[in-house]
Amino acid sequence: MLLLALGSWQVHRLGWKRALIARVEARVTSTPTDAPARAAWPSVTAESAEYQRVKLQGRFLPDKAALVQATTDLGAGFWLLTPLERPDGSFVWVNRGFLPPQAREPSARGRAEPTGTVDVVGLLRITEPKGAFLRHNDPAADRWYSRDIAALSAARGLPAADTAPYFVDAARDPRQAEGTWPVGGLTVIRFPNNHLMYAITWYGMALLLLVGMGYAWRRGALAPDDNPAQ
Repeated sequence: MLLLALGSWQVHRLGWKRALIARVEARVTSTPTDAPARAAWPSVTAESAEYQRVKLQGRFLPDKAALVQATTDLGAGFWLLTPLERPDGSFVWVNRGFLPPQAREPSARGRAEPTGTVDVVGLLRITEPKGAFLRHNDPAADRWYSRDIAALSAARGLPAADTAPYFVDAARDPRQAEGTWPVGGLTVIRFPNNHLMYAITWYGMALLLLVGMGYAWRRGALAPDDNPAQ
């Protein structure tokens, strides 16, 4: 029964994973909608909004930017996270893209910092609290291993009540010159889906166990009586 239950649980997980993949695929290819405003922040969750294409407008605060360690298709380096101040006075952290180690300093990025009002299009992402696997954020030393919005805001003096609980992965700018940084549009969207294989494995083990028990019972039923009556 346990093996059958495990197989059925994997079938249930398979349905959930397929629905998740379909939902995310629909979001990343949708027309951008306005990023959730302050009134909607409490309802923003991974299930309701993550990977939704959004748009927002405001001005970047480059003096409050933070570098978060990252590994991407372009190699190891950093995400450049910069708060964006919106017209209503609220703040949204924007992951402007990837920087290689040699582009840590603004002067080495090959283009000027954006000034004035900018438009951003990207994917809404959910905060990543408590750091990465085996590596904890160290705000005092300004070492960041995950995009923990609450911790980043506190470290940069942004009021929690005015800062969105999500961040936005900016899309790549098609007009960006080669060899300039940061490079956006590197969000990795990958959901391992091995539940069907696991379900087959558990059901197969249950079948083998059943066959083995039947074989043992049959042999026992056909075996001669070892202690015949005298």
